[in-house]
Amino acid sequence: MKTLLKKLFFIGMGVFFFASCKKDQTIDYFNGGTAPVLSASVSGTIPLSNATQSNVAVTFSWTNPAYLFTTGVSSQNVSYLLEIDTLGANFTNPQRISTSVSPDVSLPYVDATLNSALSNQMGLLVGISHTIQVRVTATLNGSAATSLVSNVLQFNVTLWAPPPVVAPPASGTLFITGSATAKGWMVGGTPSSVAGQQLTQVTPLLYKITLPLIGGQQFLIVPVAGDWSNKYATSNASSNPAGDSFSYNAANNFNGPVTSGTYTVTFNFQTGKYTIQ
Repeated sequence: MKTLLKKLFFIGMGVFFFASCKKDQTIDYFNGGTAPVLSASVSGTIPLSNATQSNVAVTFSWTNPAYLFTTGVSSQNVSYLLEIDTLGANFTNPQRISTSVSPDVSLPYVDATLNSALSNQMGLLVGISHTIQVRVTATLNGSAATSLVSNVLQFNVTLWAPPPVVAPPASGTLFITGSATAKGWMVGGTPSSVAGQQLTQVTPLLYKITLPLIGGQQFLIVPVAGDWSNKYATSNASSNPAGDSFSYNAANNFNGPVTSGTYTVTFNFQTGKYTIQ
């Protein structure tokens, strides 16, 4: 009789544990959410002005997507990506403004900050009207599978000239020199060693030159022909042969193109970037 009772006890406990295990395996499924609704404190035109550069020009706000699981609304923080791009680029421009926000559901833009980003980062010209578009994308834990994209807002903006990232040469002249050029590195104090290698001043903040360059070599830009006292160079010892950032009296030469050929070298003091094309 005792043996029978023991067997019945263990069988009952087995049924209990089996039922408990099945209950613990309940899966919490993701049921989606609602795309955030984007709004702004202004409409039509975002006013930008040097006179109001310290003021908030626009505040973007959006609704929480209320991500749902089978157990209810998620309590996890949602990440947002606010993007600004030009009309027609469809948010594919590599230079578009992308700002991460979490867990807030609004983002104010100070006039000077937005103006500088549109000019220096996106390369929009000052003094003329541009049409930009704005959207916000929500994700949960950075998962693309949870991405929800808002409506798109459209604005007109006219930029004012912000201070350039790099001060242009006071001489108003620039010369290219280095092993990447046909004449090699210039001879100090001899202007003829860079004759024919002066950049064209397109605007006070934009210089360019088209010339043959030797592949796999380096170069520098100097404000005064034959004078090594000052130069424009790069802080990146492994600068991109297609272009990079530059500054005044930085430590490293520019890396020229990989293969020999005729190239256009452009220096943009407004953005602090140069290109080799």
